[in-house]
Amino acid sequence: MRMRSLVKAGALLLAVSTSIAACGAGEGGGAAATEAAAPKTLTYWASNQGPSLEADAEVLKPELARFEKETGIKVNVEVVPWSDLLNRILAATTSGKGPDVVNIGNTWSASLQATGAFVPFDDELLAKLGGKERFLGPSLAATGAQGQPPAAVPIYGMTYGLIYNKKMFAEAGIEAPPKTWDELIATGKKLTKDGKWGLAVEGASVSENAHHAFIFGQQHGSELFDASGRPQFDSDKQVAATKQFLDLMAVHKIVNPSNAEYANGTQAVQDFTSGKAGMLLWQSITSSAKAAGMSEDDYGVAPIPLPDPSQGGKQVNGMVAGINLAIFKHSENQDAAAEFVKFMTGKQAQQNLNKAYGSLPTVTDAYDDPAFQSEHIKAFQQILATTAAPLPQVPEESQFETLVGTAMNQLFADVASGKPVTEEHIKAKLTEANEKMQAGS
Repeated sequence: MRMRSLVKAGALLLAVSTSIAACGAGEGGGAAATEAAAPKTLTYWASNQGPSLEADAEVLKPELARFEKETGIKVNVEVVPWSDLLNRILAATTSGKGPDVVNIGNTWSASLQATGAFVPFDDELLAKLGGKERFLGPSLAATGAQGQPPAAVPIYGMTYGLIYNKKMFAEAGIEAPPKTWDELIATGKKLTKDGKWGLAVEGASVSENAHHAFIFGQQHGSELFDASGRPQFDSDKQVAATKQFLDLMAVHKIVNPSNAEYANGTQAVQDFTSGKAGMLLWQSITSSAKAAGMSEDDYGVAPIPLPDPSQGGKQVNGMVAGINLAIFKHSENQDAAAEFVKFMTGKQAQQNLNKAYGSLPTVTDAYDDPAFQSEHIKAFQQILATTAAPLPQVPEESQFETLVGTAMNQLFADVASGKPVTEEHIKAKLTEANEKMQAGS
């Protein structure tokens, strides 16, 4: 899912436990019988997918109750904000103390796999989930390093798109979403008026900034690591890509400078759903839009503008994003944890949860639900299938996100404070990130 000024969000601990009938332990059956009848309990760290931690708890509650009813296994779930999730997972990998099952951002898969802290999903374990052929190829590809059993399995499929407010577009006389970067800027300027802004960004979010650094870097032909695996975050192409993104606030002034402080992964979305901004470069916002009173007819989804092919950049406007589910090796309930993973990747749970979040099911048999034939879902499906690229599945990937994302946080802060952010300034920040990676810090 972070070293910056955080909007503090306490993680919500929700114990979901419905009553079940005890098996083989009548009244007076003794302590041994009671212990034998007691259901197993799992601890699950879920990532924040909706507008709030509380909203996620409500989405998960019926599914976890259904799992307990079917299996007799209770689940204590904690919804963890993205600002805390990676650091908490890393702490659990080193301490051996943490949950049984955890959601991970799929871009972290290879990095977390390298810790050796997670149960590998070998062919035998995948067979218990219905086989690897059930899973969508792009999503399964982002589960760890090539040639190794996956460190996790995908549960929510996602990618990025350009989300736009149809009413604001119509009022500004804009007939269609922008297809080129110049059109994005021109559209943003038409929308920026009367206290409203063309685009909202999460300028202090490590993960959002790192993801956009990758996407726009791909458009400029940048590669984050060379053939030997050495980082090259400060290449001329990556510097140009980073400046292109920062200039939306610094030069073109279609992003509110206050967005440089947005850190928790929900504030830019709130600016969009409240009508303070007309566009958003984001993944699905279904649950957040619904909570804000927006219907799916109120906004559209289009591909992020692509570069001119003649400029040598790649035709990439999204990344293979999504959420994976992993089992810690330190779990004393690995069999129960595997049952939980099987349940969460089952057809019904996949349909229920991905409908609630507006994300894409990661298993093929879930797509017979009409909900996944909507215009929004089809738009994201098309991007994911044709113009999205996976982040490098290398052990250093999470370090890239932390170092480059943090550098961009600082650069956005500089822009917001009125400091000139030149290519030289950007290159110096990215070189610093590069050096920290090479030093292993």
